[in-house]
This record gives sequence, C-alpha cells and structure tokens, in this order.
Amino acid sequence: MKAILVNDDKSLRWDDVADPVMGSEDCLIKIEAAALNRADLMQREGDYPPPPGCPDWMGLEIAGTIIKVGEDAAKKSSWKIGDKVCALLGGGGYAEYVNVKYDMLMPVPQNCSMVEAAAIPEAFATAYLNLFIEGGLKEGNTLLMNAGASGLASVIIPMAKAFGARVITTVLSDELKESIKHLNADVVVNTTKENIADVLKNELENGHGVDVAIDCLGGEIMGQCIHYLTHGARWIMIAALAGTKTQIDLKNIYVRNVRIIGSTLRSRTPEMKAFILSELVKNVFPKIESGEVKPTIYKTLPITEAEAAQEILYKGQNVGKVVLTVE
Repeated sequence: MKAILVNDDKSLRWDDVADPVMGSEDCLIKIEAAALNRADLMQREGDYPPPPGCPDWMGLEIAGTIIKVGEDAAKKSSWKIGDKVCALLGGGGYAEYVNVKYDMLMPVPQNCSMVEAAAIPEAFATAYLNLFIEGGLKEGNTLLMNAGASGLASVIIPMAKAFGARVITTVLSDELKESIKHLNADVVVNTTKENIADVLKNELENGHGVDVAIDCLGGEIMGQCIHYLTHGARWIMIAALAGTKTQIDLKNIYVRNVRIIGSTLRSRTPEMKAFILSELVKNVFPKIESGEVKPTIYKTLPITEAEAAQEILYKGQNVGKVVLTVE
C-alpha cells in the first residue's frame, strides 16, 4: 500500500510501505478520508513520535470502510465487513489502509459525510476529554476557549454551547471574528484591539466569571488571565503555542481554589481512549445527528497534496478542519 512519508529535508512523499499486519482484535480499514491535526506537524518535525507499535507515518483520525475483522474483534464487538466507521489512531492515518483495535472505532454518525466523519475522532475526543472529564463543565458554566479560529475551537465551542455553557473566545482580527460567527460564541474578543485579561476581569465583576478555560496558547497572557476566574475554576493547558513561560500570582490560585491541569489525549491509556470514544457515541453523537454540533471543514485536498494541506496549518489559515481524501 501507499502512505505519506517524511523525507530527510522534512518534505513529504506518497510512497510504498508494507501492508498492515492485523492482530486478532483489529479491524482492517480502507481509508477514505484523514483529517489533519497540529500534532501531525509536530511529528513531521520530529517532536511528537508515535506510540510504540504504531506506524511511523502521521495521521490521528480517519474515516473509512471495514474490509476485514479479526477473530477476537468479531467476538468482542458487533463490527462487520462493510461498516462505515471513523477511528482514533495513535498514528498511521495518512495511508490507504490501517489496522484499528475494535474499541477505537466509532460508527459514522447519520447525516455525516466521510470527510466530516474523519474530522470527528481526535478533535471531538479531545474536546470531550477537556470539557467534561478534566473540566467538569456543567450547564450554565462559562467557558473560555482561546484561539477561536482553530480546528479544535470549531468543535469545542459548539459542543459546549450544545450542553448549555456560555462561551468566551479569542481571535486575532475582525475578519476571523466574522469567520467564526456560525459557532455562536457568546463573547468574541479581538485581542489586537482588546486585552483579554481586562475582558475577563469585567466578566467576573459582572457575574460571568470563567469556570473552565481550555488554553492552547499559554505565554505571558495566561498568567494575567488566570487571576480572573470563578472560585474552583479549572484552567486546562493543552499546548503552549504562544510560549512556555508565564508569571502567576500563587496566592490567587489557592485563595480561589483554581486548578491548573495539563492535558493531552495522546498520552492516555488505550483503555481511557476507548472510554472517551464510548462516551462520545453515547452523549455527543445524538447532537451531531441532530445538527446541534457539526465538524467545520475548511478545505479538502487529495492525500497526494498532504504537504500543501499541512502548509495551511503551518500558516494558520484554516478556520476549521483540513481533510485529506484517499482514492
């Protein structure tokens, strides 16, 4: 089969690799679409190696068709040949085929295309993990989701809204503010014009303090913003794209009982990932099928143009997900 490989100069090529070797608990998937994530860029740069046992090539979420079911997978699940599925992977999605353990598979939701389904597993699982398991988000809470034009924000914002939360988000321009209007965030802050820390201070004073923050930026502003949260709030760090250093008033942390939580999906055990996926199917898929929550697709490209697709993420041009299609 073919897969996307990284050359010595970090460029990409579509080349021959060995066919997957199935385990007894695996299903073999013919990939039809694979969504991009920032983790793919980190892996390409050599900073985010795949877990042991996973293919060397990138790709954390795919949609496709089951073409073979392992003996134990057939006993332990209801999957069968021909089922349309989407899957969370440790790696290996930029390819024609992939092995997936049966409990890492989810059915393609009704009313979803295969391109949309490919954009669900990693982003939706990350959103669910951080909103509800780490964040403990409840109806009526206020959420701060930084970087509102990111692919993850395009999932987290509508998911939080669908479960009754109030959402504050940030963007870098009025154009981006307009482009995410469909996500229906309650407050969108253009940080080139307003200081987000000042906004959060006003929100807290007016009774709308942040209960849960999901932060992929970090940097100096994180330490300024974390002072203006509700008592018992959770600040969840999932990346530090704006810098890894900040200053925090520690007294504010213990007086307000604020928790700072580091969180990545990839580091979770297979059992935990399987639990998150089962919770997604049970609690979120009905909202996907009703149209309350929907993947936002920015652009679709053939997998042979993976380098051009990743360039969109490198430049931060996308509002929503970029997806590769496999013929």
